[in-house]
Amino acid sequence: MLRGKTVLVTGGSGAIGAALCRTLARHGAQVAFTYRKQQEEAAALCDALEDTGCRCMSGQVEGTEREAIEAFVAQVEESLGPVDALVNNIGATQVMPLALIEEEDWDEVMVVNLKSMFLFSKAVAKGMIRRRAGAMVNMGSIAGQRLLEVPVHYATAKAGVVGFTLAMARELARYNIRVNAVAPGLIEGGIGTNVSERQLEDYRRFCAMGRTGQPEEVAELVAFLASDRASYINAQVITADGGI
Repeated sequence: MLRGKTVLVTGGSGAIGAALCRTLARHGAQVAFTYRKQQEEAAALCDALEDTGCRCMSGQVEGTEREAIEAFVAQVEESLGPVDALVNNIGATQVMPLALIEEEDWDEVMVVNLKSMFLFSKAVAKGMIRRRAGAMVNMGSIAGQRLLEVPVHYATAKAGVVGFTLAMARELARYNIRVNAVAPGLIEGGIGTNVSERQLEDYRRFCAMGRTGQPEEVAELVAFLASDRASYINAQVITADGGI
């Protein structure tokens, strides 16, 4: 499905990010990913991918530093070839009520979730525009679309992912670049690790599938959207929440 393609995943060392990298590699992609602090986990992941025959590289890149991002993209293109697909997976939240959210908290969540997506997309889009081909998949959340008990600043940031995706899809369509988003529900090992047992029980009770999701289930959807099999899917926000 992705044989011969180079895919860049931001935030690749966490539970969902690692599942994305493994799944993309299993479908034949060459994989580059970034990480922030988890150096040992990143090295182990890269070794595991290379053991399967995947060409892989990783980089410790701060998702809000433009020069570092542009330098890493250049390294990927030199080592693995042009980036065919970008998966914007960097994200963060803080579990706190509105009354306790300080201005600094608000800014941090917006920067991590939105600025990183903007900077990576801009850096990668230049090459895609020249080649008139490419795909981007942005990781959103049902927190930005549904009436849920979630932190206000996180929900706002994830709603911003939707607007960014739609505007980018419209602007880049003329260059044959597709931009879509995936909005997961509660996923094991992801943001769901920050919610209470009561919230988990509520989710399972209202979810048609009766459970939280697995990272690999989200990763398979992302891999499909990044591939040419999804060549007529553009400007969509696809929910993977088990039916809420």
